[in-house]
Parts: sequence; structure tokens; C-alpha cells
Amino acid sequence: MPTWSNWSGKLSASPREVRFLRSEADAAALARAADQNGRQIRVAGATHSHAPLVSPTDILADTQGLAGVFSVDLDKHTAWVGAGTRIYALGAALNQAGLALSNQGDIDEQAIAGATATGTHGTGVKLKNLSATVIGARIALANGELVDCSPVDNTELWQASRLHLGAFGIVTRLNLQLQPAYCLQETAWHDTLKATLNQFPSTAKQHRHHEFFWYPQNDRAQGKSINITAHAPQYPLAEEGKRCAWSHEVLPNHRPHKHTEMEYSVPIEQGPACMAALCELLNSRFDHVRWPVEYRTLAADDVWMSTAYARDTVTISVHQDIQLDDEAYFRACEELFLEFEGRPHWGKVNYLSGDQLAQRHPQWDNWWKVRDQIDPNHTFLNAYLQSLR
Repeated sequence: MPTWSNWSGKLSASPREVRFLRSEADAAALARAADQNGRQIRVAGATHSHAPLVSPTDILADTQGLAGVFSVDLDKHTAWVGAGTRIYALGAALNQAGLALSNQGDIDEQAIAGATATGTHGTGVKLKNLSATVIGARIALANGELVDCSPVDNTELWQASRLHLGAFGIVTRLNLQLQPAYCLQETAWHDTLKATLNQFPSTAKQHRHHEFFWYPQNDRAQGKSINITAHAPQYPLAEEGKRCAWSHEVLPNHRPHKHTEMEYSVPIEQGPACMAALCELLNSRFDHVRWPVEYRTLAADDVWMSTAYARDTVTISVHQDIQLDDEAYFRACEELFLEFEGRPHWGKVNYLSGDQLAQRHPQWDNWWKVRDQIDPNHTFLNAYLQSLR
């Protein structure tokens, strides 16, 4: 029997079979056959999620074969790309066409459809998550149809599936809103945590990207600011904090150390107070934790299940080594985040029930309504997603 595990190795499962998809026709046929035979499908991206969104027990569909930049529109700054395209491969391919993602996260190993499925994001007070850049999608539905959706065609399906959790069908390609290729200059900085939190609301507005890490039991914040520059790329690339190059060469970083992670998004005006309370929690109850806390920003969007839906946001991430028990630490952090109106990242650890999540997502019922209309037999729901119904 095949086995599956996520990037950290903390989650694993034994699907009955693995299907490697190399065409949209095959994806559609697989979806129809599974639905007709009462089976379930989960689609794997790059396995970088810390939440049990994939965790397959029946059919695991791998979309690595559905990769590449299929077409570009230079006038509209858009591109159709394969769902299985890794973000690190997407950057260089788009750059050759003179285009780029407007933002991306700290890690670029994810498949683009997996990243949009979970609301993956970078940092920047004026920059939205990757799901908000989806202006079209092609999805193999449970009935075997390949359906295109956009703001003008199958509008509700597009709106709901921009952040889809793998629950609508097999996404085979995405149409992304991009921008002309651009270079970035990165600058590292250090300050006390207190000064950083006091200044962050204003300093974040002065930079395109602005973030920091705080290491517990230490009063120092280690941050970086990144801005568009007219300078040409400088090779070989400098170390993190000093790079000047194309956006896809500056924004991602090499993070090889295996860990688990919880991230919550809180209203931007509550970010500093939430971070201060979290620091007090670590200092008083979890003084053994050494992994850093990450603090970023995210612009409001209209994506139904986004953690930044209708509100500018601060995201705060806590981490723990995979060899150590994380539950007591993460549960205490979650309890604190909820006091600040927190919404959990879909691709990271949380312990909330469906009712609790519904309270935090105003479009929860609409999202599920659209989903259930196209998949009434729950072909694309695993046990975890079923538990949230």
C-alpha cells in the first residue's frame, strides 16, 4: 500500500492508490469515476501543509504533470499556469515573459494551486495573498466536466474556489493576475522588540515588504525591509538580508529545518497588542521554546475563506521542532489568538471546530453551499473536511 506524508513528516496516511495526472482529460475522467463509484479523492500539491487537508485514505491525485506556463497576456499582465507548477519554477518562467507574481511567501516549494487553496501569502500592508490573484480557474468536477470559472463565467464557483481547500474538484490550471517583472532590494535590520512593535504600524507603510522574527527569551527583533529598485540584479546573490535581484530571487528563502507551525491572522490594529501578549505567554509559560515567532502584514481582500477577508491583517506564526511535542504550546497560543479575533491559516495547525470557524468567516455558509452543489456526494472531502461540515 502506498504511503503519503507531509513535508514535516508529522502527518502521514496510506491511500488505497496514487494517480499521477498528466492531462486535464485524465483528471476529469478520474473525478467522474470516483464519484460514480462512491470513492474519495484528495489532491496533493507539494505536501507543505501542516494541516490535515490532504491526508488521503482512498485516492491520492498528484498534479505534478499539470505544470508550466500555458499562455500569457502581456497587455493584461495575466497568465494561465498549470496547477501543479511549483512556485520556484513559476518565477523564472514568468520572468522570461516579463511578468511576475505581485507577492509570494517565504517558501517557494509549494505547487501554485496548493498555495492558492490555502491562502498562502507574503508580507506587505498593500499586498494580498495568492488566492486573491486568481482571476480564473479550470476545475475537473465530480461529474466529469472540465469547467472554467472567472468573474464573468460561473462567478459563484470562481468566488468560492479561489481559496478552495481542495474541496471543489481537481484544479487543473489557474489564470493569475500578475504585474510587470521587477527587482527588489532587501535590507536587514535589528531593534528591540518593544521599539519594533511601537514603530511597526508606521514603518510597515514605508516599505513594500516589512517583517520581523522574534526569538523567545530575547529582546531583539530581527527584521528585513524590501523595496522595488531600479538597480539591476547583482549576482551571485548575496546572503538573506542583502539581496538585490528579481522578485522571485529575493522574496523566498531556504528553510530546510523541519518544523510544525501555527499561524493566526488578527486585525492589523490589534497586531502589536497580540504580539506583546504572546511574548508574555512564552516568557511565563513556555520558556523552553526556542523557535522564532514571525510577524507579517497582509492587505484586506474579498476572497470568501481568506484570513484577510474584509480586513487589513497582521499574521503571527509560531513554530516548533518536529521532534518536540507542540500541542500544549500551540493550544495556548491559539487560545490567545482567539482573544484577538484571530483566524487560523488553512495550511497550518489549528484545533477549531466547524462551528468555531464559521463564526470567524462571514462567507462560510455561502462557500459550503457552492461546494456542495457541485460535489453532492462529497467526493472531494476527506475526514478532516467532513468534520467541519
